[in-house]
Parts: sequence; structure tokens; C-alpha cells
Amino acid sequence: MGDSELQDGRTAELQKSPQDRLPSAELKAILEALVFASPEPLTPKQIYKLLDTEPKEDVQAALAALKHDYDRAGGIQLVEVAGGYQIVTRPDLHEWVRRLFHERTTQRLTAQGLETLAVIAYRQPITALEIAEVRGVVAASGVLNTLLERHLIKIVGRKQVVGRPFLYATTKEFLIRFGLNDLEDLPKVEDMAEALGLDAPILVEQTPPEEMLPLEEE
Repeated sequence: MGDSELQDGRTAELQKSPQDRLPSAELKAILEALVFASPEPLTPKQIYKLLDTEPKEDVQAALAALKHDYDRAGGIQLVEVAGGYQIVTRPDLHEWVRRLFHERTTQRLTAQGLETLAVIAYRQPITALEIAEVRGVVAASGVLNTLLERHLIKIVGRKQVVGRPFLYATTKEFLIRFGLNDLEDLPKVEDMAEALGLDAPILVEQTPPEEMLPLEEE
């Protein structure tokens, strides 16, 4: 038996020993601290790596207990977003929180920005010209630049047509900002289209992936 196998065996034996395991309350407290301190949603993979000295079933039980603790009325909540866990303020209290950070109130997206972001979210990857065709107006470069600067969208390649225009798609930051675990959590396209005055069938029409060229070619 090699040294690595022997070490793995010893680790397994230690993990099976009850006296060597962290108390469930302590493990739950560590999890809460990790999620709270993480600048981005903490994924299960990251959690298991950080707590690799603890049995996986103990970590899962502590995470379930932590979720239960936050399943109550309060100012903050534990949410699953962008494939991970994050502690955030309740959505209906955002206006109150903005008073604390009053300088950010001027940074809200305009109606044009929200419409452009919605088109990109439902029809990504998409070019600026295609965005304009869906919205019925020219996609101002300033709107796209604003979305890029806020890391809500990114350039993912070029379309294989004359001019090789950029293709835009949403980012992980987009999921975080809108409280989505993944793109499947987007509102029904009919509801979004009605709210923004867009045509639903056009909104969800996808750009063929074979027309996309990677940025590395440039």
C-alpha cells in the first residue's frame, strides 16, 4: 500500500471517529461565517473543499440546518443564487437599504437598459443589430457599454457574418444581481415580454451556435 493510500485510509478512519468531528452547531456556525464572508455565492464544491476534514454528510446536514434557520421572517435571508449560497437582505427591504447607500440610487438601469438586458438574457448570444431588431430601435452603444461596465453582460465571441459583429451574453453577476440560480429561473418569457412591450416569439428566438466564433480567433 502506497503512502497516499495509507494517508487516505487514516483520514477516513479519523473522519469516522465521532469524537474527532466538529459539533453540528459549530459546523453550522462555520458555514454561516463562510457564506457571509464570501464576496461571491459560495458553491457546494467550494464548501466541501473548505471543510474537507469533515464528513460530507455532516456538512450537508449543517447546511440544511442553516437553511432552516433562515427560513423565517427577518431582514436577511440565505438564498441559492448563481450556483451557490449567499446571505442577502430581503428584496422587499431594498429601498430601505438604499437609504444607507444613497449614492447608489442614481445607478439604476434605465428602461432602455432593462429592455436591452432582457433581450440579451432570453436570446443570448446576440449581436447589437439583432437587439435593435427585437426592440425596434437602434441599440445605443452607451447602453451596451453601461451593461458591460456593470458586468451584467460580456462579449462571448463574434458572429460569422459580414463585419463579424460582437455577440453578447449575460454573466454570473447578472444572476447574482437578479437573484437567479441559473437562466432557467428567468421569469416566463410571456410575462417579461408583456412588461417590456416586446414580442415573445422574437424574444426567445436563439442565434444558431454554429454562427458563433470565439474571441480567441481575433
